[in-house]
Amino acid sequence: MIVLATDAADDLSRWARGSGLEVVLWVTGSVLFARTVTWLGNHAVERIDVAGDGVDRLVRSEEAKRKHALIQVISWVLVVVGYILAAVKVIQALGFELSAIVPAATVVGVAVGFGAQRIVQDLLAGFFLLAERQYGYGDLVRVSVAGIGAPVLGTVEEVSLRITTVRTSAGEVVITPNGQIAQVTNLSRGWARALIDVPIPVEVDVNRVTGVLRDVCAAAFRDPDLRPLLLDKPSVMGVESIEVDQFKVRVVARTLPGRQFDVGRILRGLITEALSAEGIRVAAQLAASEPTGTEPTGAGA
Repeated sequence: MIVLATDAADDLSRWARGSGLEVVLWVTGSVLFARTVTWLGNHAVERIDVAGDGVDRLVRSEEAKRKHALIQVISWVLVVVGYILAAVKVIQALGFELSAIVPAATVVGVAVGFGAQRIVQDLLAGFFLLAERQYGYGDLVRVSVAGIGAPVLGTVEEVSLRITTVRTSAGEVVITPNGQIAQVTNLSRGWARALIDVPIPVEVDVNRVTGVLRDVCAAAFRDPDLRPLLLDKPSVMGVESIEVDQFKVRVVARTLPGRQFDVGRILRGLITEALSAEGIRVAAQLAASEPTGTEPTGAGA
């Protein structure tokens, strides 16, 4: 008995110095590799943020947002590949033959594939989403999900192959699988527009109102605080609609991406003040025609 115990201890010692040590090294190496990749990804993201220091993240260039999304995806893929490679090496070190495992793994893979069709759909949708640059980190988007009536309006905080994370104006974090996204409206691609419909009583001269609004647009374009947010001078489009007791005059301002809410709010204040100074009472509260929904985080509260 003592001899058997000694032989078992010797075998265990040899295994620990050989295959056991290899298992520990592969497990430890995979963990260190994952942490290194994550650290490098975060460092690269910080460099992008430093390069855009002082600039609202909604106004970042499309290239910066694309790099941010690619870093997130590449980091995730490298970590997954590292863990898979470590798992294969550990199985080999434990003495299992891969040729014997492959058939069973194939059967399990087929079974999992039937049960995980949605996950595969999410991954494929995420791949095309990133390849086509539909949106990226920091974009202001309105996401419509199949089967859910109300879309989600907010700022993209994370994009991976499987999910998209959006933060709303209320601070809620909405996580949506990419395969369930039916439609995405990107409100921060290149430029945006602030549309304001000014309700005016029918007895007021439309030419007089139009002149006042044009003066407001010119003054807004000269405003040192508002001018950096505008791409060109706001314009008066004319009468948009006519109702029984009022007509609406539309004012349009082309803005930096994601800043249409700020510009619209300021313009509504300037228009109300100018009309009141002329003795013109608006028939109702000034309303922004587009975009619908709550103002998102980052658009300026």
